[in-house]
Amino acid sequence: MTGLDGWLTQGVVTTKIYCRPSCPARPKPENVRIFESPAAARAAGMRACKRCRPDEAAGGALVRHLAFRAPLDADALIAFFARRAVPGVEELEGDVFRRSVRLQHGCGVVELRSLGHRIATRLWLDDGRDEGEAVSRVRAMLDLDADPEAIADALARDELMRELVAEAPGRRVPGCADPNEIAIRAVLGQQVSLAGAATLAGRLVAAYGEPLARPIGSVTHAFPSADALADGGAIASGADVLAGGADTAWAMPASRQRAIRGLAAALASGDVVLHPDADRPKVEDRLLALPGVGPWTASYIAMRALRDSDAFLASDLGVRHALDRLGLDSRPAAAEQLSQSWRPYRAYALQHLWAVAS
Repeated sequence: MTGLDGWLTQGVVTTKIYCRPSCPARPKPENVRIFESPAAARAAGMRACKRCRPDEAAGGALVRHLAFRAPLDADALIAFFARRAVPGVEELEGDVFRRSVRLQHGCGVVELRSLGHRIATRLWLDDGRDEGEAVSRVRAMLDLDADPEAIADALARDELMRELVAEAPGRRVPGCADPNEIAIRAVLGQQVSLAGAATLAGRLVAAYGEPLARPIGSVTHAFPSADALADGGAIASGADVLAGGADTAWAMPASRQRAIRGLAAALASGDVVLHPDADRPKVEDRLLALPGVGPWTASYIAMRALRDSDAFLASDLGVRHALDRLGLDSRPAAAEQLSQSWRPYRAYALQHLWAVAS
């Protein structure tokens, strides 16, 4: 259990000693109690093992174990984030996903790891006051507050979804660590591959991201703020990009640059506010009024940033591929009509369709 050092602490109720999972001592399993951190073990009246020195395992990070209602396919969620990882901001190392976050009092890095019955999150924060906010961001990313039983019951009214949910009952809707960031990335990734979108985002991070005071692994920056991107200089021309100057951060069509800057300006000014409690139709209308933001992008932002459980992307290529494989009419109008029986959990149905497509 060496790999769990720093992620959990084991205490022995008979000796009142807590130690690392890798400690060579072998207490009887029935005498072992698991804690999320040395601090939690001390609060329970235990003292540190002098052999394995468990207080050194976390190395200054905060560790929290997050509960959820089972089932949860945590591996699928982490794989989703890993496939879209932006250089400098996110990375997958083994079974640990880490990324930077910008919080009220400073920046930090969150690390996620599935322990099966819990999600362990390790927090490296500039300011300890941001612990609660950081935990809330992680819960939103992994959709940990969802009620899988209610979702499964609703989708089971449709024969197609009943079968797909039965095959993978733990699917959740991937959220985001920062609504503004995911909105910018949604526009950035239009009509390009996942790898291409990550490359483009990485260039913006290198040019406009905020360096972290304490980088962890290859996570070195916070994603650029809306203000930074809105003020990111003039539209780069093809010649500027080919010259290899600072404008290589904007190595994309001029229309895409304008769309990103327009969205960033709307976010920075407060004209568009992305929050789960916002008036979703009004937010989507404001998004659609911006240049370069179409229905697919607005729905994707609603799903991931606004946590809209009923968001659906009828024109999505993955949806089309999934419906083709299932022998159904995959045209957007037909997909939209089919999705009506999946309300109010169409975003969850979408995850099942994407799984079929992949």
